[in-house]
Amino acid sequence: MKRRLHKKYLVLILAYSGLLLLIPYALDYRDKPGRGLQQQPRCPDLALLWDNGYRVNGTDAPESAANSSRSRTHIYLHATWRTGSSFLGELFNQHPDVFYLYEPMWHIWQSLYPGDAGSLQGAVRDMMNALYRCDFSVLRLYAGTQNITTSFIFGWKMNKVICSQPLCDAHQRHEVGLVKEDRCAKCPKRDIRELERECKKYSVIVIKGVRVLDLSTLVPLMRDPAINLQIVQLFRDPRAVHNSRLKSKQALVKESIQVLRSKKQSDRYKRLLAPSSKVNRAESYVSSAMELICDNWLSDMMLLMNSPPWLRRSYHRIRYEDLVLHPMEELQRLYRFSNLSSFRALEMFALNMTHGQGYSSDRPFLISSRNAKEAIYAWRERLNVEQINQVEAYCSEVMRQLGYQKSSV
Repeated sequence: MKRRLHKKYLVLILAYSGLLLLIPYALDYRDKPGRGLQQQPRCPDLALLWDNGYRVNGTDAPESAANSSRSRTHIYLHATWRTGSSFLGELFNQHPDVFYLYEPMWHIWQSLYPGDAGSLQGAVRDMMNALYRCDFSVLRLYAGTQNITTSFIFGWKMNKVICSQPLCDAHQRHEVGLVKEDRCAKCPKRDIRELERECKKYSVIVIKGVRVLDLSTLVPLMRDPAINLQIVQLFRDPRAVHNSRLKSKQALVKESIQVLRSKKQSDRYKRLLAPSSKVNRAESYVSSAMELICDNWLSDMMLLMNSPPWLRRSYHRIRYEDLVLHPMEELQRLYRFSNLSSFRALEMFALNMTHGQGYSSDRPFLISSRNAKEAIYAWRERLNVEQINQVEAYCSEVMRQLGYQKSSV
């Protein structure tokens, strides 16, 4: 009798335990919308929302990545210091169908100085990713306690969008001509969200920068269908670049130090000008960085040679010398690549900017009209024989690839 009672209790205990185990599965089954469907996570995937066109702050309506890609052209002007990139960028700044940004990544380098240029490449790409989506909140990361308005944007006094209606009435957006900085300086400071709304009105967004060390940094943005980035890379004779960098050496010291910090000091990266009592520190830094510039240029060329067809279709190479000697022809090629139409006023602007007087002004980063031929060949008169030979020795393969002949000195 006792044995029978024990068996009965054992069966009841096992049945009760089994029931307790089945309850969670029953409740989970009831909550599912249909049999065989996997339950969705409770928290949304922010990366997925971003890819679908949502802003992180949720202020804007969703927009599909495919539609965004089809409706806009995103272009990056890939250059280095003193190659004529400001002039190239101005050809886009002047076009009424272009939303143009001049050196926005400057904020990163200034905020994180003296971080080496290599370690900043991820931040540079992330900022570009946000700006091409007309999301300017990324600038808050580098603003400190400053309020983010249009006056925070680096180079805002030369920006045609910021200085034209509806943000300001200092200029007319459709009129071609250099922005007068003194007039633009009087423009009211607009909330950054107003600039974002203007950005979204444009079919072509162009960013000019000199802080991307090599093309490989940008490949993820070129592959992203929501960005589908196109690259215009500007080259210039390394001897002319070196001459111009020496002329502007005081303004380029900090950037040169950051570039030099991105590479380990080894025999492979010897200085073009060995420091001595006759060479000041600024000139030494600027000269040394020139080696790395040529090295990065060569890396870009090798990457293009081994790249798939889709990448080459999204890439356009231009030499400064061709641009200033044949401005109208090169401008038309440039605009065709950028899905832009050219017109007479823009072509005359390019022509007048390259047929001025003299080599350049005393302000090295001022965009001004100048004599193109004098600008191209000024290095012959200003660099000594040793400087020319050193540049030609280190940059020999780059010069050969780009079609620059060595001097006979």
